[in-house]
Amino acid sequence: MALERTFAIIKPDAVAAGHAGAIIAAIEKSGLSIRGLKRVRLSGDLCKGFYHEHVAKGFYQELEDFMTEGPVVMMCLEGEGAIAKWRDLMGATNPANAAEGTLRKQYGTNIGRNATHGSDAPGSAAFEVSYFFSAFELV
Repeated sequence: MALERTFAIIKPDAVAAGHAGAIIAAIEKSGLSIRGLKRVRLSGDLCKGFYHEHVAKGFYQELEDFMTEGPVVMMCLEGEGAIAKWRDLMGATNPANAAEGTLRKQYGTNIGRNATHGSDAPGSAAFEVSYFFSAFELV
């Protein structure tokens, strides 16, 4: 398996509930390395750029309202098969369908408030990492 990077967000619901530390600990325990990490509060404009493929969809405004309601923790993760490994650790998008022990099962409340985000492919990972991190922030 190839060494790769992926993008991760601990969403406002999990940050507000105090789960960021446990999620970061699970990431480190999984063998993924954190190459970049920051806590920020997203603006509407940052959301529109990040979620550009969803802006015209009916659920977009609810997504933006949620993602801007409080701070998030953003990370660039690195490791062998990092995209698949992070997606497996997160679990299914809908926490009700997520496997026991996954982050979304433990910390998500519903499909909209599911605690974490992760890139789904190498192309989206490259875009998402570079959207929020400069090369100097990735160590």
